[in-house]
Amino acid sequence: MKVKALIHSMRLRTLPLSLAGVVCGGLLAQGAHGYNWWAFALVLLTACALQVLTNLSNEMGDHLSGVDGEGREGPNYSMTDGGLTVKQMWRAINAMVVVCAVSGLAMLLFSFHFSIFNFQFASLLALGAAAIWAATHYTLGKKPYGYIGLGDLFVFIFFGLVSVLGSYYVIAHTLPIKIWLWAPAVGVGLLSVAVLNVNNIRDMQSDEGIRKTIPLRIGERAAKWYQTVLVVLGVACFCCCKDNIVLCVLPTAPFFLWHIIGVWRRKGRKLDKMLPLLVISTFVLAFLYSETFYIENTAIWAVVVVLYVLSGTLPEIQWPTTSTK
Repeated sequence: MKVKALIHSMRLRTLPLSLAGVVCGGLLAQGAHGYNWWAFALVLLTACALQVLTNLSNEMGDHLSGVDGEGREGPNYSMTDGGLTVKQMWRAINAMVVVCAVSGLAMLLFSFHFSIFNFQFASLLALGAAAIWAATHYTLGKKPYGYIGLGDLFVFIFFGLVSVLGSYYVIAHTLPIKIWLWAPAVGVGLLSVAVLNVNNIRDMQSDEGIRKTIPLRIGERAAKWYQTVLVVLGVACFCCCKDNIVLCVLPTAPFFLWHIIGVWRRKGRKLDKMLPLLVISTFVLAFLYSETFYIENTAIWAVVVVLYVLSGTLPEIQWPTTSTK
């Protein structure tokens, strides 16, 4: 198996999105209930493994269904380019299932100090199994839920609610009904759906007749309004208090606005450039939200600057011009 082709199919640029929720929930739990670094590290590892499993499974499903054909607007991956065969991809998917299972089990063992005979452990184990199923059935299986317009719902649940609340529970072993915990879970979920929606708007032409995504059901213009609402409401969920607005929302709001403008000004494959901007912005916002409770303001601003500079994801926006005709 070609290592370079496999790494390309892993789509590592998507990892910040999968980490946004678990970093937010994990750091909130660490600050409120004490530190369990082994469990937190394994939460991060499990989230990354699930994201890679999702990406590999999606490529396999799209390849088998014909979505990744010549008319695809998004980037080509290894199966389309001939870098990986179907047999090799199945091996990679099965290997990642094992990695996810082992990492998730280790995470729970360290979380509960190897005490496995309790309802909490069993419940989280079942949730982990559901996460693996969701990761592999977006485009795979007899009835992939991503092909019937249910991708948005599953992304909201697993990338938002499960990601933030689940990581919090793994570390804290409790789940308080507090707005400062549930609001970012909803916010990360909405922004994660927005990432999926941009993908689906971009791929409307190649998806036609093969799967029914939200943009195909409501049309491109309505899908862009849907995108705007998702981003605005997602960011608004982080406005729980004045400190959050000043230290988290205001520093990142221009980049989310930049993304919205870019979505309205672009079509087809040109929308692909708007994805990294939204992914990195979501991660930074979620990270800063959790850190406003525990670190100095100067450190927060430094993180904002460093992450945005290192991301290299700020595309040029085609601003509207006045016609002289």
